[in-house]
Amino acid sequence: MYSYTLKRLFQGLITIWFIATATFVAMHSVPGDPLINERGVNEEIRRNLEERYGLDRPVLEQYLIYMSNMAKGDFGISFTQQNRSVNDIIREHFPVSATLGILAIVFAGIGGVLWGALTALYRNRLPDVIIMFLVILGISVPSFVIAAIGQLALVKLNGLVGFSVLPVAGWGTVLHMLVPSLVLGLGTMAFLTRLMRSSMLEIISADFVRTAYSKGLPPTRVFMKHQLRNAILPVITVLGPAIAAITTGGFVVELVFAIPGLGRFFVQAVQQLDYTVIMGTTVFYGAFLVFMVIAVDLIYGFVDPRVRLE
Repeated sequence: MYSYTLKRLFQGLITIWFIATATFVAMHSVPGDPLINERGVNEEIRRNLEERYGLDRPVLEQYLIYMSNMAKGDFGISFTQQNRSVNDIIREHFPVSATLGILAIVFAGIGGVLWGALTALYRNRLPDVIIMFLVILGISVPSFVIAAIGQLALVKLNGLVGFSVLPVAGWGTVLHMLVPSLVLGLGTMAFLTRLMRSSMLEIISADFVRTAYSKGLPPTRVFMKHQLRNAILPVITVLGPAIAAITTGGFVVELVFAIPGLGRFFVQAVQQLDYTVIMGTTVFYGAFLVFMVIAVDLIYGFVDPRVRLE
């Protein structure tokens, strides 16, 4: 297990290097001037800005400087936000996105496992039909539509009762987090429900489950000990990428609900061609995704003893 962990970490570092390199090449291939927002500056000031940000050097030298700084954990200074580093932007705003993502994955994980197991136990009956219909809606409808509908429903609810039951937008309290996190996690919940249902249907008819029933074990113990534990393994496999995707992919939800997360700054950086913020947040997101996948691989080894033996 120790050698496997080191191997996966090494592979993760190689992947992060590739992400950083690809992002650097892509950003320097995009047409446009990163200093175009600096209005009314003369050539001398412009040259000073280019020298400060290293834009007056050859591309290869810029790449080596960027990789060297990235290895030290330094993503540079934002082109558009005065005297503010990319590290400060990530440090201040990623916790907001992470909090929203963690709540969303809790909703998605618990709901996906429970609804998936329920649909498998009541296969082709009314609970199965209703839940699978809602699952199809959750997968098909885009997140920005669900976010807009959720916000409109909050406005109607607050207007109906005459006071604010839940905040329509903003951030700061647990009440602000509930609806955005639920909206963000609905798509993943629907996907996990389908995955759990398929896995559970295979386990229900397995030989070891029939053996457990033939020994006279209580149905609750068979369900918890044999069916649920084995059926949840595929869910755990995709949970790592799902956590990273939800945590780093809530841009639309953050914009709709006016949440000061990292996604909003990433969108602004793309609009303003802020090279350092785009590259820094992209590499940070990529590294977060890679190490979440590695963490899930290691957790999978503890859940399934067969993986440890291999």
